[in-house]
Amino acid sequence: MTLAMLLEQYVSLGIFVVAAGLSVLSYLAWRRERDRRMRVITAGYAMFAIYGLVVFLEYPLLPYLGARTVELLEHGSALLILGGLLTFFVALTRD
Repeated sequence: MTLAMLLEQYVSLGIFVVAAGLSVLSYLAWRRERDRRMRVITAGYAMFAIYGLVVFLEYPLLPYLGARTVELLEHGSALLILGGLLTFFVALTRD
């Protein structure tokens, strides 16, 4: 693997770990407080975690799914970033 590929792998793994941890903490806060905004924030962090996992698994899945499918999956998962950003906007603007 090239340096760029390794960098992408490690950053994606970091995104997954941090976002999954924040999603769990947000979920626990939602269970304690029952605030609807915390549920929305939990979903936003979960979207970031799924994106990180998809990008991290790109190279291991390549032999099984083929290059076209993996690239489509990786680039399509960028919609999760958009969704995550929109969920944070919704959580900030709701009363």
